[in-house]
Formats: sequence, structure tokens, C-alpha cells
Amino acid sequence: MTRPSPAERRHIGEKARADLPLEAHASWKPASDRPDPIALLEGQAASRIPSLVPVRYGRMAVSPFTFLRGAALPMAADLATTSSTGIEVQLCGDAHLSNFGLFASPERDLVFDINDFDETVRGPFEYDIKRLAASLIVAGRSRGFTAHDNSHTVHVAVRTYRERMAEYAGMRAIDVFYARVDAEGILAYVDKRARPFLQSTVKAASHHDALHELPKLTAIGPDGQRRIVDRPPVIRHIDVTLPVEQATLDSYLETLQEDRRLLIQRYHLVDAALKVVGVGSVGLGAYACLLDGGGGDDPLFLQVKQAEPSVYERFLGPSPIAEHGQRVVIGQRCLQAQSDVLLGWTKGWHGRDLYVRQLQDQKGGAVVEAMTVADLQAWATLCGWALARGHARSGPPATIAGYLGSGTEFDHAIGDFAVAYADQTERDHAAFTAAIRSGRIKADTGV
Repeated sequence: MTRPSPAERRHIGEKARADLPLEAHASWKPASDRPDPIALLEGQAASRIPSLVPVRYGRMAVSPFTFLRGAALPMAADLATTSSTGIEVQLCGDAHLSNFGLFASPERDLVFDINDFDETVRGPFEYDIKRLAASLIVAGRSRGFTAHDNSHTVHVAVRTYRERMAEYAGMRAIDVFYARVDAEGILAYVDKRARPFLQSTVKAASHHDALHELPKLTAIGPDGQRRIVDRPPVIRHIDVTLPVEQATLDSYLETLQEDRRLLIQRYHLVDAALKVVGVGSVGLGAYACLLDGGGGDDPLFLQVKQAEPSVYERFLGPSPIAEHGQRVVIGQRCLQAQSDVLLGWTKGWHGRDLYVRQLQDQKGGAVVEAMTVADLQAWATLCGWALARGHARSGPPATIAGYLGSGTEFDHAIGDFAVAYADQTERDHAAFTAAIRSGRIKADTGV
């Protein structure tokens, strides 16, 4: 079978641009029959741990930005009503700015990439860009930045995506596969005003590992054994026995490469507890597992997390991958330059789809509350770069580059969309907090 040439793939993108002009992405207006976003969130609660749903709502209620983080389903429903390019990639599915960050590669170098894949599925590339752009405007407003600065932040992110995609379109496929965004390159690339922020993030990430987490999450009990400390409702033991948890981990081993399977088999399971994480994921089963390699000074923390269908599946059709833990892992491997060496999936108790990864492995994320304008714009640049690299790995970079062209029309169109959708997010957040005050839904900060 003959593959299309880069020129032919680029022409496909140019034709798609003729069918859907770049400026068409600028508009956002809710449909008259737009689903109630609160009702959509209430529908998600049906499959979540009931005692944790108020914690999820409490975290979402803090600000329009935290609401947006948890409202992947309402935004997916909104994006599904917009015109689509039809150019498919492996979507992150939840590409807001807090779902990007630093983590350690297998070679122990720090790299910057997408770090959340619960909603990953194949779909139109622009969905991820629009969610990232909206999150940048909402985050900038939360910091009190000017409308001009916030719009410029989006333009920076989208321009970076567009220019990087043009570069990837001109590269050999194998070179795109090996491309990555590493810490050394980041610090050399970004504006010098943002370097102190990024240097502190790199430094913090380099210290976040299992040994760092051990005294924070565990304590020695009266029996002399180390256990995870309960801090309800966000960390607590559940009525599942260690043999059941061990059986879950045993089946997970089958999804690892042989060398990594041997590595895990050098550890034994000591304890496991429910550990609430994030905003949108709150209420799904997420478990911290403490393993020990012997002697008490060789800890390993694994996170075992429940996976449900992507929020996009009800709009784009079901994933061809039936097990959603496997869907998450495959999507992550498609998008990330360097995935966790212990990433795998399994079926858990009660037939839940689960995926497994290290709980802490030199991870560093965006602390929006501490960002200056320059910091946010630097982070936006890195997000646009990492998203372009992931999309180029999993989709047709020449086609996307052909669609985007070399001008700034797409940058400004997405900027206009992001402002309009940020307005929508603020309206939705106001309705959400009103629903809490009225007693329609119950919220708990979880503190």
C-alpha cells in the first residue's frame, strides 16, 4: 500500500481549510438546547463513590478555573456542537494547562509533557487546542491579569503549536517519534523573566520521588510496620483485603515488558488506601499502594486508578478499546515522548477497569496561584509545544500544518473562542455555586 507523500498530506489539510475556514473557530455561542452542565455533572456522579462526590463539587466550586478543570464533560458536549476539521489525532481529551508538567524520563532526565489521559480518545485535533486556550484565559483572569495579556497568552500557545507542527511536518516520522521537550531545552528556550519560576519547578520536581513521599504518606505503627496514614476523606483505608489488592497487581504485571515485570516482582505489597486526587477525577477509585523492596529503605508507591469511558465517547462514538484502563495507557503511550516505565492496566475488584503508574516520580506541575504574566505565558508556550509533539506523533503533522497555514489567523480565531468560552465558564461556575447554595447539590472542601 502506497502512503501519501508529505505534499499530498499537506494538500489534504489545505482542502480541509477551504471547507472549514480558520476564522470559523473563533465563534462560541451556546445552542438553545444546550445540556445543563450541572445535570451532566450529576449524571457522572452515578458511577462515583457517593461519599466523595461532595468533595469533587467542593473542589470545583473554588473558582471558575477549578470548575473548568472538573467540567471536561460539559466542554466536550459544547465542542461536539462546533464545526470540525475532521483531522484526527489521539486527543489528550482534557488538555487544560494543569494537565501538563514535568516528570522523569526512564533515563532520569526531566521532560515536559501532557500528564493526564483519563479522557484520551481519537478525535479532531482542535478540541485539545480549544480546551487548552480556554483554560489559559480562565487562569489568567483568576490571577487578575489584563484582557490583553490573557489574549496574548493564548496567541503564544497557539503560535507555538502551529510553528512546532510545521517543523514536525518537515521531519522524518522516526525523528518526530524521538522528539521531546526536556528541561534543559525548556530553560534555554523560554523568556528569561520566566526562568526563575521554571527553575524552581524543575528543582521541586527533582525531589518528588518515593523517598520524599514516604514520611508524608506513611508512619510506623505500633506493630513496627509502616502503613499509609488515614486522613479522611481524602486518604482512607477501604474494606478490600491485601490478597485482593495483590491479585489486582498480579494481573497488571502481564501488561508490562519483561524487564519491568522483573523489577516489580522484587517488591512486595505492604499497604493500600483510597487516595483522592485532582478535581475531575474525584469520586473515581484511586488507590495508593505502598510496596517495599526490603529493608524499609526501598519504597515504591503505585497509583491504581479507575478508568471510565472518555467523556468524548458519547459524542465521537465508543473507543475500539473495550477496557478503559488499556485505552488510557495506549493513549498515553501514543502522546507522550517518555511514559512511566511502570505504566500498565488491569481489571480490579467488582470488574472495574484500572490503570497503574508510579504515584510520584519527579513530578512538577503548574502552580497557577503563584504565576506572573511571564510565567503563565512561558507555561503556555511549553503546553503548545508538548501538545504539538503529541499530536504529530499520533496524527498527520503535514495535514495539520497544511490546515493551519503560516499566518496568524488560527491563533487569533482560537483566542476569540477562548475569551467567549471563558465567559461561558464563568456563567456556568456561577450557576454551579448557586446550585450549592440552594441545596441542589452538596459540596465539601474535603479539608
